Amino acid sequence: MKFDIEYKTLTSVAGPLVVVGKVNNAAYNEIVKIRMKNGEERLGQVLETTDEYAVVQVFGPTNGINIKTTSVSFLGETFKIGVSEEMLGRVFDGQGRPKDNDIPVAYEERRDINGEPINPASRGMPSDFIETGISSIDGLNTLVRGQKLPIFSGSGLPHNMLTAQITRQAKVKNSSDGFAVVFAGIGITYDDASYFIEEFRRTGALSRTVAFINLADDPSIERIITPRIALTTAEFLAYEKGMHVLVILNDMTNYAEALRELASAREEVPGRRGYPGYMYTDLASIYERAGIIKGKKGSITQLNVVTMPSDDVTHPIPDLTGYITEGQIYLNRELYNKGIYPPINPQGSLSRLMNQGIGHGKTREDHRGVADQLYGAYARALEAKNLSAIVGVEALSEIDRIYLNFGEKFENNFVRQGFDESRSIEDTLSIGWDLLSKLPETDLTRIKKEYVSKYYKKEGK
Repeated sequence: MKFDIEYKTLTSVAGPLVVVGKVNNAAYNEIVKIRMKNGEERLGQVLETTDEYAVVQVFGPTNGINIKTTSVSFLGETFKIGVSEEMLGRVFDGQGRPKDNDIPVAYEERRDINGEPINPASRGMPSDFIETGISSIDGLNTLVRGQKLPIFSGSGLPHNMLTAQITRQAKVKNSSDGFAVVFAGIGITYDDASYFIEEFRRTGALSRTVAFINLADDPSIERIITPRIALTTAEFLAYEKGMHVLVILNDMTNYAEALRELASAREEVPGRRGYPGYMYTDLASIYERAGIIKGKKGSITQLNVVTMPSDDVTHPIPDLTGYITEGQIYLNRELYNKGIYPPINPQGSLSRLMNQGIGHGKTREDHRGVADQLYGAYARALEAKNLSAIVGVEALSEIDRIYLNFGEKFENNFVRQGFDESRSIEDTLSIGWDLLSKLPETDLTRIKKEYVSKYYKKEGK
């Protein structure tokens, strides 16, 4: 059989790729074992195959691979990892190997990291509110169980703090079902990795978290499989163990850069800014693994960090991500420079499934109206701010000054909150009404009158 044979027919090594000649029955995505003269072994995966050769992507460095003395064995299967509920509370490397201690995991089964296609007719509509404890998300851009919602950030912005806080605080409102977090650090620095692990341990969040860490100095090609390993683990916990799983992939930009490096090594015709033309399809194969399956108790929700090069939201990575996912949380540098945490820009953020997860019995009946009114009032406040920069505050009308004051209080009281501060949705809506009550009651045109009468806080009331 093919996997009983060791091929010593390497013809070339180019970047992360090895070409093996005289192989006529290799399969796409098949795993190979690369054995060097000194006995060291590395794994690889078939990327391209013809009647004469196979192109193998090496999961690791290619230095030391001598085409004359290195042998390759084709294993006859795709890349699989062991999965188990015992993985909760553990830390693994980017290939799924434990890195926190020497205690092995008793895996219950092995699964293909590429997952299995989900019949669209089997998908359920996301409808349950996930409370992150962060007002600018819960109140204005609500995360719904089964949704995929990216975080658009930039270099130096506190997306690491935000994802660590969400990992610690997130829960499905009014549900006693198990909740787990699968965190994948993709191409992150050693300092960032240490920060996440220590933060998870400090807060106790590690007990319900499975962490996969691919470091910046690890082979970049490993970043191709790290998010897929994380999602395979999440699928097992969700659909076999009935858990609601929040998957955090940080950072998908590093993943896309590895994809570009691989395409370059294969000498493919580049697309926009050098990224491969199939990047949309490739990203979709990751993002679309979130969701709810009818008849299954669990679910997978995704929060994916995308750092935008030069804060450019039109860059191919955030641009394509926006087409595939259901909105975005947008971190704003101007708010960050003001010292506001988390610097979530309400105007640039959107949750397309928000209406499915809010309202009576989920959050509160006035939630949609409060969110709309806060959006509108903040937009008017920014207009007043721009006008004041031209004519001065003294030249503004009384109502413009009211809205200008509202904008400042909105940023400092609603958007700003402590890293260790977790607000319930009731607290968030209460803060929202405190702010709206500073505006004339007649201006609250986006909220039903019955809710205004119930929650509007008149002076002396």
